[in-house]
Amino acid sequence: MSKYILPVLLILLIVFCILKRVKVYDCFLGGAKESLQLTKTIFPYIAAIFVCLAAFKASGISQQISEWLRTPLSYLGIPSEITEIILLVPLSGNGTIALLESIIGEYGVDSYPARCAAVISGATETIFYISAVYFSACKAKKLRYAIPVALFCTFLGTVVACALCRVM
Repeated sequence: MSKYILPVLLILLIVFCILKRVKVYDCFLGGAKESLQLTKTIFPYIAAIFVCLAAFKASGISQQISEWLRTPLSYLGIPSEITEIILLVPLSGNGTIALLESIIGEYGVDSYPARCAAVISGATETIFYISAVYFSACKAKKLRYAIPVALFCTFLGTVVACALCRVM
């Protein structure tokens, strides 16, 4: 049944456009042109995020900060094994998945650190990447509290996720 949803939606969209006398192909081409322009606008911001992320990981700063945070985070019920994931989640989805894979391989799928890491990596978002894409697309210069609030909510969600994983 679910394999028919997309084709049915496309057919309904085309029928609706024909009834409203909308030139579907022209609208499609207009959208494609806008997407190329958007890509051209966003690319420098995305490139900057990737360069900063690579420098952050290659310099060893993420591991050092992770070491510093192990003890304070353990008081909140967050396993010390996942502190580097907590640092990496706002920056890189792929890096988070790689760390998740290593945690699962080292501690096992049903271990507390693996469950916490899986929930955190699956339920959080790469804040800086998304902010770079969306705020550059709308040309916002003053972000005000957007990133600090997103980071705080991500951290709060991490604490709650670990508490739920401990109970379950």
